[in-house]
Amino acid sequence: MTWDHVDLNGNAAATPPVLRSISVYRSVRAGNDTKTRKSRRGLAMPMRCVVALRLHRIRQQAVKERAQERHHWGKGKPWQENGLVFASAVGTELDAHNVRRGFRKVVKAAGLVPEDWTPREMRHSFVSLLSDARVPIEDIARLCGHSGTAVTEQVYRHQIRPVIVEGALAMESIFSARGGEA
Repeated sequence: MTWDHVDLNGNAAATPPVLRSISVYRSVRAGNDTKTRKSRRGLAMPMRCVVALRLHRIRQQAVKERAQERHHWGKGKPWQENGLVFASAVGTELDAHNVRRGFRKVVKAAGLVPEDWTPREMRHSFVSLLSDARVPIEDIARLCGHSGTAVTEQVYRHQIRPVIVEGALAMESIFSARGGEA
């Protein structure tokens, strides 16, 4: 992901309003294309993500300056400007090992057991939490870039509360309206 695909400001005065968002249209797949056309999407960001990314950008600028200074003194590689949101200490793409190592640090700082979590599981958790919050499955599928709901339902959604309550609530309502109890 590159900074030119991240809008940390938006424009509430625009018609229609422009939300703070991330544009997703590239992937780590061969040729950098997304898996499907529906995978290309814009995702509005909650303010906590905007704040986190603003702080990250400030920290990244400091890392860039340190890399340039070290290189100036002959003690390291120069920063390679690629516009990456998440980059190595010299601005290059992160490999899978670096991503996993950084992810484990974040998981540990959150008070979780790093060995129990992977980046992929966060995607499953995202889907499950949205589902538990009663976000329609069609909206969740769109957020994940799935072309339909089948993969979202069968692969990603793991209900936190698997108890199906709709039938019981409907029957309760029906019998309450008739003045009787089951």
